[in-house]
Amino acid sequence: MSLVIADSRPESLNLIAAQHEDWIVQQAITLLEKRVFKSGPALSSPAAVRDYLRLKLVAEPNEVFAAVFLDSQHQVLAYEPLFKGSVDQTSVYPRVVVQRALALNASALILAHQHPSGVTEPSFADRSLTDRLKAALATVDVRVLDHFIIGKGTPYSFAESGLL
Repeated sequence: MSLVIADSRPESLNLIAAQHEDWIVQQAITLLEKRVFKSGPALSSPAAVRDYLRLKLVAEPNEVFAAVFLDSQHQVLAYEPLFKGSVDQTSVYPRVVVQRALALNASALILAHQHPSGVTEPSFADRSLTDRLKAALATVDVRVLDHFIIGKGTPYSFAESGLL
């Protein structure tokens, strides 16, 4: 059995302590970056958005109006169901949507709601609301990328239908 005696000179101990502190600082920077630059999945295609929203909304028994808040790289900052209603309607307040977008520091968002009836064709109220939200959010430089209606079959996309 051999015994190794560590170098106990003060300069050697200081070097080891400094290396350990550097490691701790690096770990702290890594943790901070994860918190500050946390990002969700990138929704890079209409199909990815459609699938994401269908999973979130299709099973809801009453109408839910939600938003997917995105950063400037279209990474998901948050998915939030903002308003809940009845089987055929919900009240949506543009002020609340704008407040959440600002609170999350979103650069863009995707709106979505589901029709429990299964019909995905937008109503006049759906079109009007989308226009009002788009105008309200534009005043604070937040872009509305799309508005999806989830129901039976393929979700309806306002952007793909030329309504945005």
